[in-house]
Amino acid sequence: MKIAGYDIELEDAVREIRDEGYKRIVLQVPEGLKMHVSKFVEFFEENTDVDVIVSGDPCFGACDIGYYEFKDLGVDFIVQIGHALIPSIKDFYLPMIFVNAKAEMSVKKVIEKAIPSIDAGRIGLVTTAQHVDYLDDAKELLEKNGFQVVIGYGYSRTSFRGQVLGCNFSAATSIKNDVDVFLFIGSGSFHPLGVMLSTGKPVIVCDPYMNRVRYKELDDLKDMVLRQRYGAIVRSKDAEVFGILIGIKKGQQRVDLAYKIKDKLDKQDKKSLMIAMNYFVPSNIESFRGVDCFVSTACPRIAIDDYMRYETPIITPFELDIVLGLKRWDDYRFDEILQ
Repeated sequence: MKIAGYDIELEDAVREIRDEGYKRIVLQVPEGLKMHVSKFVEFFEENTDVDVIVSGDPCFGACDIGYYEFKDLGVDFIVQIGHALIPSIKDFYLPMIFVNAKAEMSVKKVIEKAIPSIDAGRIGLVTTAQHVDYLDDAKELLEKNGFQVVIGYGYSRTSFRGQVLGCNFSAATSIKNDVDVFLFIGSGSFHPLGVMLSTGKPVIVCDPYMNRVRYKELDDLKDMVLRQRYGAIVRSKDAEVFGILIGIKKGQQRVDLAYKIKDKLDKQDKKSLMIAMNYFVPSNIESFRGVDCFVSTACPRIAIDDYMRYETPIITPFELDIVLGLKRWDDYRFDEILQ
């Protein structure tokens, strides 16, 4: 199905539904595609005999897999639209399929526009799942212009070479010693910012949606985020009671890390409270009065994206080590889920 500039291959899901004889399915759809959800429902109703339920909860990524509670609704299959499988996540609550939304747009123009800005010989190419099919085109164009281009392979959370997630930049860190600069194809700033902070290398953003090249403002964003993170660390220095946040979403669960954090706090005579949560919003978190600081072991973006919305500081596990004097600010790095 082609919709909103994306090629969404729902046919694979239809084949699996027919082959397995599923009767009732749930669609998980990201916020940016929910305006088209009626078309998805219509497609499945026209091509299969299933009943279709749409999940109304936010779907933040392939880590946000279908809930066990769907079984109580008689659901026997889940279709998640807009994300690529995270290979390391096993043992789903229900059978499910991930249907990537591949952007249908040429990256040639924005790459050509970026070339005069590239003051380096070795380039690392990275992108999100929506644009991975265009990496070879970008590589060919850059090599024709005399650049050496490297596309790295990530660890177990990514499906494609060159693919980065908001919680995993291993496709970049795996080649950081082989390149001088990274070129990120896509929109938004969090992914390229993560690449910059995890590799220590400059990043040029090629946005094919806006046909826009960005690099200076990314440096400014980096400075702003680091100031915010330093502020959160300073505010947490005198904390005595820590709330350790554990993500219930299967792809965000780092329970072992949460217990390691508790051990660290115990050794420094700090009190801690283990808090499991599915959906992280200020109203849910701020209800825990008496907690001086929260440490998130769930999605790494929780502490970063909504920094200004929380009265109580939320820090990452690495930032806690700085608070406790176990790491130095000079060694700062973004939190990642690597396994």
